[in-house]
Amino acid sequence: MSTADDVLATTVFGPVSDERALLAIHGITANGRSWDTVAAHLPEHRIIAPDQRGRGRSNRLPGPYGLRTHAVDLAAVVDADGGGPRTVLGHSMGAFAAVALAGARPDLVERLVLVDGGFPLALPADAASAEDVDLGVLLGPAAQRLAMEFADADAYLDFWRAHPSFARDWSPAVEAYARYDLDGEAPHLRASAVAAAMLEDGAELYGPTWYVEALRGLRMPVTVLRAPRGLVDADPLYAPGALEGFRALVPQLEVLEVDDVNHYTILFADRGASRVAAAASASTNPTKEST
Repeated sequence: MSTADDVLATTVFGPVSDERALLAIHGITANGRSWDTVAAHLPEHRIIAPDQRGRGRSNRLPGPYGLRTHAVDLAAVVDADGGGPRTVLGHSMGAFAAVALAGARPDLVERLVLVDGGFPLALPADAASAEDVDLGVLLGPAAQRLAMEFADADAYLDFWRAHPSFARDWSPAVEAYARYDLDGEAPHLRASAVAAAMLEDGAELYGPTWYVEALRGLRMPVTVLRAPRGLVDADPLYAPGALEGFRALVPQLEVLEVDDVNHYTILFADRGASRVAAAASASTNPTKEST
């Protein structure tokens, strides 16, 4: 793991190798340790998982934030790793950052694997535009925790254990992710994500014009995996069938449905992570839908 004033902190999984590493990009309030379970299913692959600006060990990097800033940061990570095209994975907001990277630097992206994200979200019925969306409501406990303090690590673990998405899927990987996420000193521990970063990035998840054009310009294979349940183990981020509509923008899109997971356990539970890992390691990307 490395940190500096002008670079992202990273977690590197897998063997020491000269092969081009996979790049794995986490979600809107997460950190690079969210890829632990996926990495365990790809033991022969080197994976670089940065903490994005405003999160994890990169939370001291200043704004502005936004997907295009993340694309610049991520390109710097890949260039520092030797450059060249490689498979890029992104979860949730990280999938949007992956698309922004592919649009800005297609020379660095051989394939995109987008995990429950990357395509513009549908506005809630009571919102006329992205400015009307309450991200706190959309993200639930993940956003609420950014305003909270925790007396010790156990209190923070208890917070995550009570999260509805982990009711039956608590694991050592979730615990490691949560412990890594803590910032500060007891008894004033906080989640590492910066609220301003969450808000600035979240405003771009509903498809600004530049982002739709980035999708339209993608020429590499693109796979998206959909979770049937969402951020609080209830309504999904994408309704059934919604992702197929984006083939008008991305004709080469492959849509994979992942059974019995939510927005988190598609990464953290073995039954989801194994599907993500299989998509990441696939040597070809057929354009037919898999259900």
